[in-house]
Amino acid sequence: MKKTFMPGFRDRRQLEGHQLAGLKWSVSHVYQGSSFYQKRFDEAGVRLSDIQSLKDIRHLPFTQADDLRENYPFPFLSVPGSLVVRVHASSGTTGKRKILAYTKKDIDDWAHFFARCYEMAGVTEQDRVQIAVGYGIWTAGVGFQLGLENLGAMAIPTGPGNVDMQCQFLVDLQSTVMCCTASMALLMAEEIDRRNLREKIALQKIIFGSERSSDAMRRRIKELMGLEDMFDITGMTELWGPGAGLDCPKHEGIHYWADYFILEILDPDTLEPVPAGETGEMVVTTLSKEASPLIRYRTRDLTRLIEHPCSCGNVFPMHDKILGRSDDMVVFRGVNIYPGQIDQILSAIPEIASEYQMVLDRRDDGRDYLTLRVECHGSSDPLEKDEIAKMISETIKKKMLFSCTTEVLNYNSLPRSEKKSKRVFDNRAN
Repeated sequence: MKKTFMPGFRDRRQLEGHQLAGLKWSVSHVYQGSSFYQKRFDEAGVRLSDIQSLKDIRHLPFTQADDLRENYPFPFLSVPGSLVVRVHASSGTTGKRKILAYTKKDIDDWAHFFARCYEMAGVTEQDRVQIAVGYGIWTAGVGFQLGLENLGAMAIPTGPGNVDMQCQFLVDLQSTVMCCTASMALLMAEEIDRRNLREKIALQKIIFGSERSSDAMRRRIKELMGLEDMFDITGMTELWGPGAGLDCPKHEGIHYWADYFILEILDPDTLEPVPAGETGEMVVTTLSKEASPLIRYRTRDLTRLIEHPCSCGNVFPMHDKILGRSDDMVVFRGVNIYPGQIDQILSAIPEIASEYQMVLDRRDDGRDYLTLRVECHGSSDPLEKDEIAKMISETIKKKMLFSCTTEVLNYNSLPRSEKKSKRVFDNRAN
């Protein structure tokens, strides 16, 4: 009988029963095992007996990234150090790295639900999977490989970059699946097209991680590579790592593994639940994590819950794609702008490609100005480019309620990256 990594919950009610049991366990576990959580609970006046239903999660205090940094190097640690078998860390772009500890059970759980992601994407033991994400102290490469080996497929751990090697392995090893950032996928798609390799490779699917991908970027990647399907995977270092959810082949939303964590969508200012279907900040509480549990951890990621069940029939709930981060928001002339909003608008304009840059400047007159730099698909006619630029500026003004200058560049004028592409350049502080 074929092994499955999906649980046997009959319906959402049974899943919620599992969540309540996990929530009670986690609250007890962190209070008994972590001096940080014990102090935080006592300050909030929380007693273990307060948790009688899932709604009672609102009594629990919030935690956030600053708590991880201030309690460096082992924040939230809720087990004896002798039980820690591994640590991972964030990239550390702002101050000290966030270091998270793992017990053997934590690693086994991560391997299990990551394999579930592959299973949902239709990856089987017959696939050859090229893992083109970063290895090292980060959770990316190790996580992708851990889940894949648990599934039983062939892992090809190439890591990011090195386009020549990536192309060679795609041809020589006939990789059928690739795991990478969306920016890396676009870079590879354009390189495969340039080298006329499409008929020589066997690639069928790509699993994107680490950054959001616009509809335009996905269409371009799929067209150049001749792919059957593409999937978005979610996760972060604090929440085990990548593998916390995936969109199924129906692509109606991201199924998240609600048997391992509770997801709340809250207003980032009031920290109250947003109305059904509205965008808010993801706040997560783990249900079985031993070494570094999370209690109402503010991720800063913005999305919305999808209320209706997926047509695939899976019991797991869904959230929408990540719109951006609350701390990635740009305020321009009184308007809050998230890169995801610009993605959505540009993706609906067929004349332009997927890459863009937003450049914000403050001039001598004291006013802020925004320049949107985009690529067009083929035209080099200056008059046609002017028309496209005018159309984009008018669309932005109509939908976002601010004016901008649009520059239309030739295709491939903007830089490509095997990591995350930088698209927002805010020069106003300078």
